[in-house]
Amino acid sequence: QVQLVESGGGLVQAGDSLRLSCAASGRIFSSYTLGWFRQAPGKEREFVAAISRSGASTYYSDSVKGRFTISKDNAKNTVYLQMNSLKPEDTAVYYCAAKSYTADIVASFYDYWGQGTQVTVSS
Repeated sequence: QVQLVESGGGLVQAGDSLRLSCAASGRIFSSYTLGWFRQAPGKEREFVAAISRSGASTYYSDSVKGRFTISKDNAKNTVYLQMNSLKPEDTAVYYCAAKSYTADIVASFYDYWGQGTQVTVSS
């Protein structure tokens, strides 16, 4: 069974940092591109970051570039999203997702999703 389990969300103040984790089943971790998306109330799910199967390539949305870092730990089958200099507009439910082949910013191209973790940034 394919599983993605996110953790690490919470309530922080603007300027603070958080690190999200996504534990993935072994088959996914070695075979799929992994990404993070977020969805704020009343808005569509949007791409945040992705990392290639090898980990050699990373991709970011313009809104988080320079503040967020995606990484993976093969030994732990876990992908991380380090979020620095958080802003109130980063408030959303953050989802981990997996897809075959290359990274993509389109949510519908991802095959597997976690349950999401809430991130709330107060001003």
